[in-house]
Amino acid sequence: MISTIMHKLRNGRQALSSEACGAELPANRLRELVRTGQDFDILLINVRDFPLLRELYGKELSQEVEAQLTNVLKRAVHERLHVSPFCLTLEPGEYLLGWPSQEGGTTVQHDTAYEIKLLAQREANTHLLRWAGRELDLGFGCSRYEAANCQDRESQLFQAVNEARLRAKMRLDLSQLSLSTEFNAILRGRNVRAVFQPIADFTTGTILAWEALTRGPEGTTFHSPAMLFDFAEQSGKLFALERLCREKAISTFGAIGPGQKLFLNIHPKTMADPEFTHGMTLELLQAAGLTPQNIVFEITERHSITEFVLFHRTLDHYRSQGYLVAVDDAGAGYSGLTSIAQIRPEFIKIDMSLIQGIDKDPVKRALIETLVTFADKIGSKIIAEGIESQSQAACLVDIGVHYGQGFYLARPATPKPPLSLDTTYLRSPQEQTRLTTSCLMPIGNLVESALARPAGMLVPDAQHCFETSRQHASIVVVDGERPIGLVMEYQLNRQLSGQFGSALYAKRPVEAIMDRSPLIVDEATPVEQTAKAAMLRNKIEAYDDIIVTRRGQVLGIVTVQRLLNTLASVQVEMAKGTNPLTGLPGNVTLEQEVEASIASGKRFSMAYADLDNFKVYNDTYGFKNGDRVIKLAADILDHSVRRHGDATAKLFHIGGDDFVLVCRPEHVERICQATTRSFKRLIRGCYCVEDRTRGEVQATGRDGVERTYPLVSLSIGIMEIGGPCNLLEIGERAAYVKKYAKSMPGNVYAWDRRQPLGSESTAANGPSACAGAGL
Repeated sequence: MISTIMHKLRNGRQALSSEACGAELPANRLRELVRTGQDFDILLINVRDFPLLRELYGKELSQEVEAQLTNVLKRAVHERLHVSPFCLTLEPGEYLLGWPSQEGGTTVQHDTAYEIKLLAQREANTHLLRWAGRELDLGFGCSRYEAANCQDRESQLFQAVNEARLRAKMRLDLSQLSLSTEFNAILRGRNVRAVFQPIADFTTGTILAWEALTRGPEGTTFHSPAMLFDFAEQSGKLFALERLCREKAISTFGAIGPGQKLFLNIHPKTMADPEFTHGMTLELLQAAGLTPQNIVFEITERHSITEFVLFHRTLDHYRSQGYLVAVDDAGAGYSGLTSIAQIRPEFIKIDMSLIQGIDKDPVKRALIETLVTFADKIGSKIIAEGIESQSQAACLVDIGVHYGQGFYLARPATPKPPLSLDTTYLRSPQEQTRLTTSCLMPIGNLVESALARPAGMLVPDAQHCFETSRQHASIVVVDGERPIGLVMEYQLNRQLSGQFGSALYAKRPVEAIMDRSPLIVDEATPVEQTAKAAMLRNKIEAYDDIIVTRRGQVLGIVTVQRLLNTLASVQVEMAKGTNPLTGLPGNVTLEQEVEASIASGKRFSMAYADLDNFKVYNDTYGFKNGDRVIKLAADILDHSVRRHGDATAKLFHIGGDDFVLVCRPEHVERICQATTRSFKRLIRGCYCVEDRTRGEVQATGRDGVERTYPLVSLSIGIMEIGGPCNLLEIGERAAYVKKYAKSMPGNVYAWDRRQPLGSESTAANGPSACAGAGL
């Protein structure tokens, strides 16, 4: 009988409840399957060392693991075969799965079983690492129950299950799988491709780097990188696969801008690869026009580091050459802050499990805030992975996370893709104001003469140059007129000050000691952008001279000291135009924005906002409360601009209670509508209960007569600019439309209905030329 078989299968052990199995009692389920007379494939999975797991972590965690693994196994079968299997728990840590027999012989069946095992093991380990800091090791065995021509079906089932159990206890020789042949063919044919996903700099809205990701051949089992790398690790070919992936990523990466980087994933075990430290990576970089300073080795925390001495020695070796290090999956792997502090990575990538829901989870937010503080203290930068929504991105920016990566910002692609959206609107108002007052002066304005010398010059000759030309602290090494390197005097002195330094470099060319990847920028590059690129360099190189070129040829150099002094002076001058109450840019920046918008040739709208009855309020409630009302208007306008505008929309505070908005024509009405509605509702909170109830204020006007005045309201005049015009023409029309808006009571916005200023035809001035909407 079936119940007897189940008893035998469990070997006398007590069965779990039907809830744990996620189905009916195992005996009843098996009875139904046998009655159908169908053939079905059997997969038996066992958790190796499950009794130890239960002893170490207790019954509650082991039951949680079992429930999770049951669901994962079912999902893995459905994902691979598109069928819904039965899943029975034979004993703790041992699971029997079955489904209608698939086409193919024993090899195909073993391949399928192995794929399901890998899928299940990867997903289950993601959860177990989070719970217990260790991974599961799953054994598997498969067989086929054949009902046809079988006199004793129950006995046949018992034999099939025992056959699968026996195989599960044995270690599979992967060479017996057809998957092994397929995998080896991929390695021999170098049949993998690299895709690249951008990492956004939240401070500048630009791309810091791209992470190289690997994809196997389309339409195969190994298209998934998870299957590809899991199989490589278990078959002992991880080193070969990672070498191939690095080669593909570097050779197809292409050109990058100053300070940009390429992230390469490195398994900790790769550090033990004998060929890893033999300069192969450096040769690949040189062939692709890259340098070690462009490369970040991304080490995942999902894998344990066992060879600590070798790992850290190899890491130090690469760092000495200029490579940077990132720790991946922080918060989801073996180690925590201690190992991060020991490695001291330049970048810490936060696992997406901590990013999902951060905009709604105060605990996750507090944790990320702590990690940002921790990173700042050890000189690292935080990269948030798996960003999938605007609210997540905005929350991370608000926390102070430095960089972000995820499908919301851009999906992996090849060739390397740009960001899929403009991240400037994610920044806080203070950051947007700072960027508005950035220094756009070209770096070419600061150029000083360079001491240029040809490649091949001997090191002693370079030393003599510094001795005879005291006004220069650097030598630009050139090939013709093209810069190929930089020698700083302090670098030369450091090399020669060793015990055998002078003798060692006596007859060597200057290329032996020069920086082969100095910061080189075109003369048109803005000063602020150049300063950011300079500060992204390694600490020891942060103050090296910057080479400036014109059409690829050396124009001169700029010292970092002059660069920063100029930047500080310009920003101080521009900040004088920033309103100290609201932090919004003022008249100078507005004029620059309007002139730039006109020069772009695109139509744009301007909205002129002014407070009504503000003087009465200021006289009645005092200057402090008056400032409060102005700040309220600024906050409401700023919120409306960010919510209903786009990255091009900008708000300016041009003095007193006057504000100007510059944005696209299709956004202006929605912004003004939201602003007037919100201001009408919130301004009442700035009055005492009596005035708020009456809806008016008893006060003395400018004529000395006491009367009642309405509550403060906001009037906005809207106009459109469609072509060349000057600031005087804009001011005249803005004054007219604002006057028309203020002539209507309450919170209103009024349109100038004439042809856009600067277009070929305009209508006559007059009341009929405007139309308004009031609240």
